[in-house]
Amino acid sequence: MGQTITEKILDDHLVEGELETGEEIGIDVDQVLTQDTTGTMVWLQFEALEMDEVQTELAAQYCDHQTYQFDFKNTDDHRFLRSAAGTYGAYFSRPGNGICHQVHKENFAAPGKTLLGSDSHTPTPGGLGQLAIGAGGLDIAVAMGGGAYYVEMPEVVNVHLTGELPEWATAKDVILKLLQELTVKGGVDKVLEYTGPGAESLSVPERTTITNMGTELGATSSIFPTDEKTREWLAKFDREDEFVDLSADDDAEYADTIELDLSELEPLIAKPSMPDNVVPVSEVEGTEVDQVMVGSCTNGAYEDILPSAKMLAGERVNPTTEMIVAPGSKQASEMLARNGWTAELMAAGVNFSEATCGACIGIGHVPASDSVSLRTFNRNFEGRSGIEDDSVYLCSPEVATAAAITGEITDPRNLDMEAPGFEMGTGYSPGMGQDDPDIISPDQSVDDELIKGPNIGDVPLKDELGSDLGGEALLKMGDNITTDHITPANAEALKFRSNIPKYADFTLTRVDSTFPDRAREAESGVLVAGENYGQGSSREHAALCPMFLGIEAVLAQSFARIHHANLFNFGLVPLEIDEETYERIDQGDDVEVVDDIGAGVRSGAEEFTIRVNDDWEATATMDASEREREILAAGGKLAWTKQRHQSGSGAAPADD
Repeated sequence: MGQTITEKILDDHLVEGELETGEEIGIDVDQVLTQDTTGTMVWLQFEALEMDEVQTELAAQYCDHQTYQFDFKNTDDHRFLRSAAGTYGAYFSRPGNGICHQVHKENFAAPGKTLLGSDSHTPTPGGLGQLAIGAGGLDIAVAMGGGAYYVEMPEVVNVHLTGELPEWATAKDVILKLLQELTVKGGVDKVLEYTGPGAESLSVPERTTITNMGTELGATSSIFPTDEKTREWLAKFDREDEFVDLSADDDAEYADTIELDLSELEPLIAKPSMPDNVVPVSEVEGTEVDQVMVGSCTNGAYEDILPSAKMLAGERVNPTTEMIVAPGSKQASEMLARNGWTAELMAAGVNFSEATCGACIGIGHVPASDSVSLRTFNRNFEGRSGIEDDSVYLCSPEVATAAAITGEITDPRNLDMEAPGFEMGTGYSPGMGQDDPDIISPDQSVDDELIKGPNIGDVPLKDELGSDLGGEALLKMGDNITTDHITPANAEALKFRSNIPKYADFTLTRVDSTFPDRAREAESGVLVAGENYGQGSSREHAALCPMFLGIEAVLAQSFARIHHANLFNFGLVPLEIDEETYERIDQGDDVEVVDDIGAGVRSGAEEFTIRVNDDWEATATMDASEREREILAAGGKLAWTKQRHQSGSGAAPADD
């Protein structure tokens, strides 16, 4: 039987397990990336693992979330990250150089390689044929030390594309259509593999827009085959020698096939406040728009911004609307400037942002109260933009620009202008991507020891799992609780990512402002949630901060993939409950596991009995591999990894 692209790459990197759906596999990691809001903890964990040097082929540290450096804590973090990259042997991308996914795509992403990143949108380079997976920071630290990355073998789903995009329909509409049909849970435990003549018609930047937002489907990763367009794109960055021919075998078998005819697409838009709340633009046409933002890691490439510039040539931004362009990288900004498009945009009334993730997580360009913001971003979770009662829509650059011109949501097909169009490869400069002054290579490092400011603390550790588990249900939550709900990423909170005792003060405050104080007073307890608990970013702080506050377990109807792994990594017990049990448990109830939880975890038990208020009982289940059970029993992955190093059974320091 033939193999899919995903299976070929996994098979080539397999170090443990078999490629059978649902079975845990361990894979060798070629490249890792991290960014400034997750990276500090990654390097502190790497230090705690007593590693001497990065063991992966390549490691890259980006500074892309807190680039405004409005507080010394942010600048101290960046200095620490630069020193960690220099000490341990990683590339360092300076603040302002761009968003990790766009800069990595431009400089390092390579077909056929594996990439693990401490950011949920790490799958972006799948558009180049790289198998890229987002994970928690501790998984990155272990991989950098030479350890395998473990994941359940996902289903590989064929997204078979036919036809070609009509005028004004874009790659953003492709992924919005899939979100409309599959929902934010439709890709969980799956890799989406794009095939067919429609896939061949898309440029690399269009493909990476789609793979970037595959994360919103909950997918483990998304990937395209490589072709001459891939080779040509790499050649533009003087990296043609990294091209690898990748395609599925003719007799490859997929778990499922999704058919999508690109020629039938129309401009789409995701209404507040979930990426799958998708409708045709025509359904919300006429809604007044206060703010328009074009950019981000989804639509921040030169090719994404150029259509906006073409549409605004000779036009002006509506007086009632503010428009901001936020390029995904400084290189994209440079290309716009060298080709004269920056002047055209500014002449039309557009403001430029530094190349940063900031606005996407509520740092800068926060919308006004009771206003509508159209963004070409990937997430519009309630409150993520920096204001609780936000009204954020997600759309293509063309739809966003149409609104900037008219002052209201407008189907661009109704504008009196031709579709901008774009031919891949125009506007590129010779030698682009070489000798980037904002990327410091390991052999150019300026630091050879760690530099820690006063806001950078230690990694909290948890004791081994004992026999008893339980406590008050300190908080009961609904479905689709995101990591933004659990540990906010706004300007006020994010500067404490390296200071867990302080960052813990913000834990779940977007759900209940009293939670941190109540958790500290209780000293131990459990959380209760509905479906898809922990969706969103890869931030391990969403497990680390509740652990620090004494949370012992999370009882949910289902978990998002990365957060589920992070709970194991930090010693929190993830238990699945059915809908009836969820409905019966109330906040404030006393919940305890009747069984010896430690013995059950170690022996491989899948079912546990919980008792509520010493009154009624129900069954909770735990989906865990043998390795995850060992991690949980040890009190988390950091302790487990150190134990393996000491016994000689795990990744070893460089000088061993």
